[in-house]
Amino acid sequence: MNDILKLFKIAAKEAIEASDPTAVQFGEVTSVAPLEILVEQKKPLTMAQLVLTRNVRDYEIEMTVEHATEVGNGPDAHTHEYKGRKKFIVHNALKMGDKVMLIKMQGGQKYIVWDKEVGV
Repeated sequence: MNDILKLFKIAAKEAIEASDPTAVQFGEVTSVAPLEILVEQKKPLTMAQLVLTRNVRDYEIEMTVEHATEVGNGPDAHTHEYKGRKKFIVHNALKMGDKVMLIKMQGGQKYIVWDKEVGV
C-alpha cells in the first residue's frame, strides 16, 4: 500500500512539473534597445516574451500639491503659490545591468518583469 502512495506522489509531482507552472526567476538587463533580459544567466528573453509592470517603465502620474516656493534673498525675496493637480513623470525605465525579478507565466511563454533591484 505504501508503494502505491509513493507512486501517486511521484506521478503528481511529475504532472505539476510538466505543466510548467508559474515560477519566480531573476535576470539582468543586457540590452535596452531592443530590450533583452538574461534569465538565470543562461536564457535571453526579448520584448516579445516580456510583460512590463509600472515598476520597470517610465510613466506619468497626477498628484495634488499645495506649497509655496521662495525666490531670491534680501529685499527682492518673494514666494509663488504652487497648488492643484499636477502631472509628474516617474522615471523607472530599465537600464543596462539592472537586476530584475520576473514571474514566469504558466506555460513558460511569457514573463512578467515584476520589479528591479534598487541601487545602493
